[in-house]
Amino acid sequence: MATIKVKQVKSRIGAPIDQKRTLDAMGLKKMNKVVELQDTPSTRGMVAKVKHLIQVVD
Repeated sequence: MATIKVKQVKSRIGAPIDQKRTLDAMGLKKMNKVVELQDTPSTRGMVAKVKHLIQVVD
């Protein structure tokens, strides 16, 4: 299955609790951390929810 690499580029400070929990579920706990996630509809939904805090990396 395909994967997506995601990097946190903006701080979670000041973000609502549901967005913080979404970042935790994605495995992003620190700035500039890159994680590789399965490309599923649920993952795409998480990416869309916190798109202002992350960046999709090639």
